Amino acid sequence: MTRASSAVLTLGLLALAGCTQAPPPPPPDTREADAKAIKDSETAWNKEWAAKDSAAIVNHYADDASVELPNAPIMTGKAAITAGLKDFVSDPNMAITFEAAQVEVSKGGDLAYTRGSYSLTMTDPKTKKPVMEKGKYVTVYKKQADGSWKAVQDINNADAPAAPAAAAKKK
Repeated sequence: MTRASSAVLTLGLLALAGCTQAPPPPPPDTREADAKAIKDSETAWNKEWAAKDSAAIVNHYADDASVELPNAPIMTGKAAITAGLKDFVSDPNMAITFEAAQVEVSKGGDLAYTRGSYSLTMTDPKTKKPVMEKGKYVTVYKKQADGSWKAVQDINNADAPAAPAAAAKKK
């Protein structure tokens, strides 16, 4: 290889190296703000459950969300969730509160989950008397195109069988 061809090759390689672009900077880390938005959403969700506002309750779910409750088939999609919650919300004794003990948002900022506990009062279908249940839940969220967070998977289970409400409150 001649000196001239070596120089041309070197200049060509340098020119190619100069044409490569630096990778784009990573997206900003919004996990803290996203976790706050999810906590705020769950606070509003608690208020909507207290008001028994089924339309607002179901609005926290994505269109293809699934809800898994004990002793019930999986409800997938807003229509199924609305239908599945109809009797539940109409129960005069129904009262539920829940609180996240943990909120985790993915580094990519598109998925998150909450894990926490709940307290539920409802009418026992057999005795027609109020019973209270305490348990835990996990809700998986997906960030929507508009930046909001919607639940895509919601599951809970009781710590123990429901007990008469008066007895459960004394514990």
